[in-house]
Amino acid sequence: MTDTTEPPITHPEEMRGEFDLRIGEHINIRGAGRTTPANVVTVGIMITAVLLAAAVLVKAARR
Repeated sequence: MTDTTEPPITHPEEMRGEFDLRIGEHINIRGAGRTTPANVVTVGIMITAVLLAAAVLVKAARR
């Protein structure tokens, strides 16, 4: 069953992606996602914060 209608774009700079992975005859995996540039920046800031916190913990553990 295929869905040929795309949902409307809710943000003017929205980025979409999808994939279809087939393994053999019986395994079929589909996925889709969407994001905006603001989400990409936010994820970058969150990763930086986590890595900085991990570095501080490692430094404190070595004392």
